Amino acid sequence: MVPERRRLTTLDMKARATRMFDTMHPYFAILPWIASIVLLSIPLAAADWPQFRGPGGRGVSQETRLPLEWQGGEDAGSHRNVAWKTPIPGRGWACPIVTGTRLFLTSAVSDGPEEGAKKGLYFGGDRSDPSPHKHRWVVLCLDARTGKTLWERTAHEGKPEQARHIKNSHASETPATDGERVYALFGNVGVYAYDLDGNLAWSRKLESFKTRAGWGTAASPVVHKGRVYLVKDNEENSYCLALDAKSGKEVWRVDRDEKSNWATPFVWETPGRTELITCGTKRVRSYDLDGKLLWELKGMSSITIPTPFAAHGLLYVSSGFVMDKNRPAFAIRPGASGDISLKDGETQSASIACCQPTAGPYNPSTLVYGDQLYVLLDRGFLSAYDARTGKPHYEKKRFTTDPTEFTASPWAHDGKIFCLSEDGDTYVVEAGPEFKVTGKNSLGEMSMATPALADGAIFVRTLSSLYRIEEKGPSPAK
Repeated sequence: MVPERRRLTTLDMKARATRMFDTMHPYFAILPWIASIVLLSIPLAAADWPQFRGPGGRGVSQETRLPLEWQGGEDAGSHRNVAWKTPIPGRGWACPIVTGTRLFLTSAVSDGPEEGAKKGLYFGGDRSDPSPHKHRWVVLCLDARTGKTLWERTAHEGKPEQARHIKNSHASETPATDGERVYALFGNVGVYAYDLDGNLAWSRKLESFKTRAGWGTAASPVVHKGRVYLVKDNEENSYCLALDAKSGKEVWRVDRDEKSNWATPFVWETPGRTELITCGTKRVRSYDLDGKLLWELKGMSSITIPTPFAAHGLLYVSSGFVMDKNRPAFAIRPGASGDISLKDGETQSASIACCQPTAGPYNPSTLVYGDQLYVLLDRGFLSAYDARTGKPHYEKKRFTTDPTEFTASPWAHDGKIFCLSEDGDTYVVEAGPEFKVTGKNSLGEMSMATPALADGAIFVRTLSSLYRIEEKGPSPAK
């Protein structure tokens, strides 16, 4: 497993240590005592959860005191391991993020009635016209320990310029933080930077463009070494943008030959270089941090949503629109250049360690934990593959015979895999090459946001509320 991350005293030291751990830098093999010296000299702190899917975008926590069981819902008397539950105004599927004891998330609050969200995969959720009601796009900061709202800021106010799918929201992009500021992106409105006390550092309006079938936006920003990176793929004018994190000024912008996509970009640090990975329907593309194209890969499905990440020295990318025959999951080696697309019938090459042509998920991102690559499919199936070779351990195992859908990405800690359904039920699966469901935890409300794991707790956002779930002892007497 990847060693536990520690927060260092400066952002540069943090980036250096994270790079050493996540890429298994050769110094580990040559001078292992360096790691011991560094770690002994660093004050330990609870790991932050600074972006979508946490450190490295992987959805993995090294904390060992997180709960394995919980129970929520309307009846507070039957709650188990729920430290607090806080109502969240409006609608938003942005995931919570945590730095220190501060938790951030976003929402869009309408001043009129909005059509209710409907669970499941279905046709008919498209809407051609935007809402006629005035909205407030808000950024919220909560005390992670108590659930108390520390501050709320209205980033933008007005009527939406574009439509959205009834399952989507106008606040589906997860914010990101570097520990100094929080960066909130609203795809067809703008990007807003606040310091941790809620003071606006800068803002930048973004052009409003149509998305496929009026589904809306969802790709989140990422922050790396003083820059904010975002991808704005749409039907009219797609591009990738790098902004200065301190001022909001444009560093570079690259136009993209893409239509609508919803995949969050990923900064991939390897011993040889650092690159920005962007997934798209036409091509997966890698750029250097000056915006120069390094390599590209064809073969994704016609709708691209899952977020890339790295583990075991490999890059994992996938897409799996349920109506497509082509639903690939790739593991890519570092150092690629040019067009690395596989030829028909190929599943590996000099640049691609392995490819499972029909394993890719639609909405949830994949997960690497230990030696396994886990793929959660929207309709409640879980598969596990060897993370390095792609060899199947098990495929399309169901959690339950009851119909249920999944949008949130799976996460892992303490030797378990966790999969949160749209019904608010989290299925717990033993990590490893065999499929074994060990538990089911229910909150009783629609859930589509991927939880945050920090400060000894799991933070779960439902349609109306945010929960802090932590180990609190045995169930209350009934």
